[in-house]
Amino acid sequence: MKTNPDTKTEITFEDFKAEVINDYKLAVTSRECSLLGRREVLTGKAKFGIFGDGKEIPQIAWAKAYEKGDWRSGYYRDQTFMMAIGELTIEQFFAGLYANTDLKEEPMSAGRQMGGHFTTHSLDENGHWKNLTKQYNSSSDISPTAGQMPRLLGLAQASKIFRNVEGINATNFSNKGNEVAWGTIGNASTSEGLFFETVNAAGVLQVPMVISVWDDDYGISVHARHQTTKENISEILKGFQRDEDNNGYEIFRVKGWNYPELIDTYQRASQLSRKEHVPVLIHVDELTQPQGHSTSGSHERYKNQERLQWEAEYDCNAQMRKWMIANNIATDEELNALERNIKKAVREGKKAAWASFIGPIQQERNEAIALPNELAKTSVNKVFISKLSSDLASIEEPLKKDIISVARKALRYVISEDSTHKTTLQNWIDNYLAVTQPKYSSHLYSESEMSPLKQVEASPTYDNDAKMVDGRIVLRENFDAIFNKYPEALIFGEDAGYIGDVNQGLEGLQEKYGELRVADTGIREATIVGQGIGMAMRGLRPIAEIQYLDYLMYALQIISDDLATVHYRTKGRQKAPLIVRTRGHRLEGIWHSGSQMGGTLNLVRGIHVLVPRNMTKAAGFYNTLLESDDPALVVECLNGYRLKEKLPNNIGEFKTPIGVVETLKEGDDITLVSYGSTLRLVEQAAKELLEVGISAEVIDVQSLLPFDINHDIVKSIAKTNRVLVIDEDVKGGASSYILDQILNEQNAFQYLDSQPKTLAAQAHRPAYGSDGDYFSKPSTEDIFEAVYDIMHELSPNDYPKLR
Repeated sequence: MKTNPDTKTEITFEDFKAEVINDYKLAVTSRECSLLGRREVLTGKAKFGIFGDGKEIPQIAWAKAYEKGDWRSGYYRDQTFMMAIGELTIEQFFAGLYANTDLKEEPMSAGRQMGGHFTTHSLDENGHWKNLTKQYNSSSDISPTAGQMPRLLGLAQASKIFRNVEGINATNFSNKGNEVAWGTIGNASTSEGLFFETVNAAGVLQVPMVISVWDDDYGISVHARHQTTKENISEILKGFQRDEDNNGYEIFRVKGWNYPELIDTYQRASQLSRKEHVPVLIHVDELTQPQGHSTSGSHERYKNQERLQWEAEYDCNAQMRKWMIANNIATDEELNALERNIKKAVREGKKAAWASFIGPIQQERNEAIALPNELAKTSVNKVFISKLSSDLASIEEPLKKDIISVARKALRYVISEDSTHKTTLQNWIDNYLAVTQPKYSSHLYSESEMSPLKQVEASPTYDNDAKMVDGRIVLRENFDAIFNKYPEALIFGEDAGYIGDVNQGLEGLQEKYGELRVADTGIREATIVGQGIGMAMRGLRPIAEIQYLDYLMYALQIISDDLATVHYRTKGRQKAPLIVRTRGHRLEGIWHSGSQMGGTLNLVRGIHVLVPRNMTKAAGFYNTLLESDDPALVVECLNGYRLKEKLPNNIGEFKTPIGVVETLKEGDDITLVSYGSTLRLVEQAAKELLEVGISAEVIDVQSLLPFDINHDIVKSIAKTNRVLVIDEDVKGGASSYILDQILNEQNAFQYLDSQPKTLAAQAHRPAYGSDGDYFSKPSTEDIFEAVYDIMHELSPNDYPKLR
């Protein structure tokens, strides 16, 4: 039920009347979906509901200004808008509520996100880009409040890049940069730092971005007086208003129940932002939320009677209805009849969605009942198995977990029995899990032919008289080759532009490629990553630079909640192959230690985490990633930029494989596993261990996510029978992750003759100075002694106690 987005300059009254009635029909349909959706939650058919009731009319006005190629980055109340652009049906609305795992039935996330989280498909079933200029686009929503804002910045910036950077093949992505990125946010969430950071950045960048603030005076139960200075977001943002001498925003304020003024406001915002690339803020106030925040509670608990009466009168649907009658567009009787028909249509759509959801599960249930029944016939535990089967049969509306749970429990009763029925049940369980588990777990990473794991390694090659250069030179030359090879590639970050980054890895490249492709940014890590996410979603190949790994903390929520989940939460129908570049390890001081790997690893599943030991390896990772379609975090060694490396003669072409370890030194007595800057200490310790007759094998992890996909470490342990993992992160961090992978994924325990051990940093952050580093993180002596102690335990006579 799509509203007409084409605004004509001259139309007949009958045409106008038909369009208004169609808009009202859409508003009522959306409202009925919200009302019936709440009932479905309260009756137990759905787990949770959060709806867009009270925001229908402004979203219809917004849809009229929306054009194909535009992008939305919104939050979980935009259902009316999605219906208005033809991207959400009644059946799909309820399929989302029921968490239907069929992408055809529930195209927003195949049941992976709760209802109210909307998306469109940028990719086909093979992971290839669709033509995004020929469709209405919505980036996939996330629940964290204001988390949609950084991505919005990047979606808007992409239009600026497409308009102003030559040489990019924009066929499927942009029409001369004319696309607007539209964001929505609740008024309470404008209190979040991410909102203000995005607003400021967009004002600086001057990008075509329109933010709608849906203002209903509350954030859950908390009134605006506790949320916003002056209780008015547009009032306090007046300083961002542009004028004759300064760039800034255009700020509009409009009543959320005033249908004609809303249409006019959105048309003006669209034209201005689209033509001039000016950011716009539309403060839509005097809105209501008829059912409260969500199905978790009732708004009658925190709104007084006066407020509730006002909301009943100024409900946007009710006000539009009055306006239609007052302007002779429809009579009360006509609208009553229309509303009755809509209620019937929504009920029927709900029933159809439920039948599509529950039908296949009931069929699976019938199969599952038959198997235990057959098993029971020949089992001594017939009574117990039959009860399981009858209990499942009594569930009228079962879930998949009910089915597989009964089948697995039935198998327990025949542990000591052998029969063809038992084998049949075992095979059925294995097959059911093989088919069902991917419905919930697939597409965490790319499954297309562009997956980085499918890229073929290409080693660096060297001339006979290859020059020894600073590591930064290898990076600089490689970035130069990248920007020359990929017109759609760009890099941005604090100090990344004019001075060529703090370590000169981008020296001279801004002058060569321009300020849009090699760009400085403000100190605002969350929106730096957001720029990258949005631009990557629109087909560009951004590299977002976070100056130091420690500063990643500022952006970690966006990386974790948004970037890491894009591919998963859309079941492979959107991607954001952003590269986040940073540097860390072995610097001195509490906030420049660069070793928070454990926390990062546990929060960014869905992103590759790469830890090259030198700049040639780092450059190879960038080359691999730019031919791939997964996001990644590359952590360069901060103390490696001035260390000498050979300059390859195939700059820009060699590729470091992802998920593959490298053995740097072979040995027979113990396997030492590490990465990054600490690896240099491990190599030195291995040399010193030879002096006391200990032969250590040294392995560079290179890639933490994914980890050793060829299981080369366990092959080493099978030879040495001992392992020590060395890491500069705190105990329980990355070293524990690595050891878990070795023991539980690679099953190395069977080869061990000594206790597997880790050597990590002290529990505190590193103290300042070289001595602070020495006494805070593993030193060469620490590594030597830890290995020696293991060998002492093995053979005290050969290796007498050291101390």
